[in-house]
Amino acid sequence: MNVIKYPSKVTWPELVKRPHLDVSQLNATVQSVLDDVRQRGDEAVKSYEEKFDHAVLNSLAVSEEEIEEAQTLVSPELLDSLKLAHDNIFKFHHAQQFEGVSLETSKGVKCWQKSVAIQKVGLYIPGGTAPLFSTVLMLATPAKIAGCKEIVLCTPPNKEGKVNPAILAAAKIAGVSRIYKAGGVQAIGAMAYGTESVPKVYKIFGPGNQYVMAAKQQVSLHEVAIDMPAGPSEVCVIADKESNPVFVAADLLSQAEHGIDSQVFLITDSELMLNEVKKQVTIQLERLPRKEIAAKSLDNSKLVLVHDLDEAMELSNAYAPEHLILATTNSDTLAAKVINAGSVFLGKWACESAGDYASGTNHTLPTHQYALAYNGVNLDSYMRKITFQHLTKEGIDSIGKAVVCMAENEQLEAHANAMRLRMQCQE
Repeated sequence: MNVIKYPSKVTWPELVKRPHLDVSQLNATVQSVLDDVRQRGDEAVKSYEEKFDHAVLNSLAVSEEEIEEAQTLVSPELLDSLKLAHDNIFKFHHAQQFEGVSLETSKGVKCWQKSVAIQKVGLYIPGGTAPLFSTVLMLATPAKIAGCKEIVLCTPPNKEGKVNPAILAAAKIAGVSRIYKAGGVQAIGAMAYGTESVPKVYKIFGPGNQYVMAAKQQVSLHEVAIDMPAGPSEVCVIADKESNPVFVAADLLSQAEHGIDSQVFLITDSELMLNEVKKQVTIQLERLPRKEIAAKSLDNSKLVLVHDLDEAMELSNAYAPEHLILATTNSDTLAAKVINAGSVFLGKWACESAGDYASGTNHTLPTHQYALAYNGVNLDSYMRKITFQHLTKEGIDSIGKAVVCMAENEQLEAHANAMRLRMQCQE
């Protein structure tokens, strides 16, 4: 773990940098797979499933029988947990529904917005070392509330060609329309271009490894929208002398176990707290089943000592973390100073795990400093706001001269004429 004491502001740009990956070769590989899926459809997806996931598939679609079977393979305790999480996610996102306002901007000129769901969305759910069934709830629940007509889910199967039963159980609870056995770049290509089995969607959501992220960004250039650019997961914890070092260390490790390229960032104004947290990380690390992954992630970690909590907040806003935990006694005061963050957790009881699973907020969030400009997934992510306007003859009289003047000065005579003709009309 890297300890940095009282860094000067001139070093902050370097301090907040994420681990750099050379993606030049990766992008070429991703492009070749995408091109193959575009050309050969299902056949290409199946061949890559055999190559990468070691699954020989007769069909990409998950059958109703497989979905029903999955319900019997998931423990009653996990099913109840999924339902509780779904209920909270539903409540939080349902409350985000948009109510448009009709406004008369000038006499005879009325403008308003209408929120309309994206008709077809694609959800990517990683399988890999940690099948993210919680992400199914996070992505499918708001899609269902929004009213998306088709909710397509792709996730990699195991070697036997089976999808993780908890993923299927979560998909049924959240109301996913269709589920396909496809992972990695080939899944993104299938949803972006469409194949004989997998329908083309209009927007793709979901996390993944660096190959999946590269694929999402490449297809977003020409084919389909994506939720957000993203990279490895990360957390920033701000602690003071009153924080609980056991809790803080646990929060750092809960992020570190995501993957070897994850990053954890501690900022504190107490050197004693920094040292206590460091000790606790070492102790708790030894108990983790994913100890090796977390240990490699900790190589990218930074424990930063600053002069005071105002400086801590300033550094956090420069870092723009995916997750920000304010584990301090005055977390409410610090919360008012948050400018850049994906999701914020207040006080010693608010662990990131709560937001990852069941508090109700969405855990699909901007990483890699994208929180400077992006927000996490919410109900609006599945909607488009279409603007409407209605003009009467009185409206033409209200704004007509200004429209003609502006159009003439932009040398767009046809624009000016369209308004001028209406101004001259005596009907």
